[in-house]
Amino acid sequence: MSQYINSHIGHLQTFTYVLQTIPDNIPIFKIDILIIKTKLFLKGSMMKCLLIYPQTPDTFWSFSYAVKFISKKSSEIPLGLITVAGLLPENWDIKLVDTNVTALSDQHLNWADIVFISGMSIHRDHFQKIVDRCNRHDLTIVAGGPMVTIDPDDISGVDHYVLNEAEITLLRFLKDYQEGKAKKYYRTENYPEISKAPLPRWDLLEMDKYASMNLQYSRGCPHNCEFCSVTMLNGRRPRTKDREQLLAELDSLYSTGWQGNVFIVDDNFIGNRKKLKQETLPALIEWSEKNHYPFTFTTEASLNLADDEELMDMMIKAGFYHTFIGIETPNLESLEECGKYQNMNRDIIESVKKLQRKGFMVSGGFIVGFDHDSQNIFQEQIELIQKSGIVIAMVGMLNAPKGTQLYDRLEKENRLVDRMTGDNLDGSTNFLPAMGLETLKDGHSWLLQTIYSKKGYYQRIKIFLKEYNVPSTGTTRISLSEIGAFLKSIWKLGILGKERRYYWRLIMLSIFRYPKKFPLVVTLAIYGFHFRKIIEKL
Repeated sequence: MSQYINSHIGHLQTFTYVLQTIPDNIPIFKIDILIIKTKLFLKGSMMKCLLIYPQTPDTFWSFSYAVKFISKKSSEIPLGLITVAGLLPENWDIKLVDTNVTALSDQHLNWADIVFISGMSIHRDHFQKIVDRCNRHDLTIVAGGPMVTIDPDDISGVDHYVLNEAEITLLRFLKDYQEGKAKKYYRTENYPEISKAPLPRWDLLEMDKYASMNLQYSRGCPHNCEFCSVTMLNGRRPRTKDREQLLAELDSLYSTGWQGNVFIVDDNFIGNRKKLKQETLPALIEWSEKNHYPFTFTTEASLNLADDEELMDMMIKAGFYHTFIGIETPNLESLEECGKYQNMNRDIIESVKKLQRKGFMVSGGFIVGFDHDSQNIFQEQIELIQKSGIVIAMVGMLNAPKGTQLYDRLEKENRLVDRMTGDNLDGSTNFLPAMGLETLKDGHSWLLQTIYSKKGYYQRIKIFLKEYNVPSTGTTRISLSEIGAFLKSIWKLGILGKERRYYWRLIMLSIFRYPKKFPLVVTLAIYGFHFRKIIEKL
């Protein structure tokens, strides 16, 4: 669609002419965006729009210490902002400053007429600092994204809040803004079809500074866990992109020259299994084979993926190698408490190993602090994590995001005490836990220190290597950055590191017993360095 407008925009004289020249092959769902954007072009003036993404602090998922091994600045891109950029008027001049890779300068702010900022709960402090700085430059500030959608009044100094999903609310704001009557809040209770999302604006990124690219295939999750904000933000009906739209995004990313990891950032990639098997994965398999597997895919899924042999095989054949799974807890009463029914009545460890044997590296989310957790939960979590060989195990204290069922329940019970930080590992919670706050904090700290000790972490890698089968699909090429990362790991971990004895034993084990797994072994050793750095700060 955007290519069509670009090729004709210089000849637009009237809105009627645009409608008459829309090709028949443009799907009808695209026309509403085309109409609004064309109207804005004809009415609006050139605007200098600055997109700003806040800095992510050093946290578990930032991988800030790990990306330095491959000479990158950030592990992930601001996908939301570069997608929003595709919805902005064609005649606006747009720049992006991701403060994780580029410093925000006065020159950037002096250039801009209007600023768009997005972020998550973890970004709150830096988000507010950016807003304050923009206020001093007397800029119009538009804020959106999950953090302000959940609690817009938590950030002060914003002129316009564009909440929920931009395919609806941003277009309403743009129309009002061009007409000089923009409101402060734009909300919707409706969920747009994700087919309305435009192609991400890859051209706005400094792509060589990122370790991974992101795509989105679906929004929403069929499950309804009490503590999770996904269904509150995106609903329970998985809304998916169609085959043509997904392939167009893959082609557009491939055309930039990118090769390597692509994180499909869905709430639950397997939410609509029927469409995955019948339409999406066959197309993705064909695309990957035709292009000689330029991408390796990471995603998020529920543990019941392990129940579907066909789906697992198709995902591996398409190029998936890594999935995050919310396991949460081995305590059946706690699983029932939070509505995590898909994890009940199963052998969790065997389900994980089944995924590993198929060719998936499984990373997991775990939670302590449920009302039904006893003081034994910390030891039980350690045993589950170690025996399963889940090397990347994020263990957080339970928090209640505003707007979730958990938040509402705890509010009625007068147990809410603070705002949640968004940092899964900082040992904080925003409610009074049943077991007592100090007991929970002490147990959580001990759990982390145990599983990310040198002994515990490297032992877990060995358990994983024993189960894991390298997929036959994909590429075996090793990039220059991977060679560089290995050499840096020798220096930082094998020579200077306190873990050097464990490091060299693992390297030798991989060379002689698991040579095909060697690149992954180096990566996991580097991840361990990052995790220990984070935990040392707690």
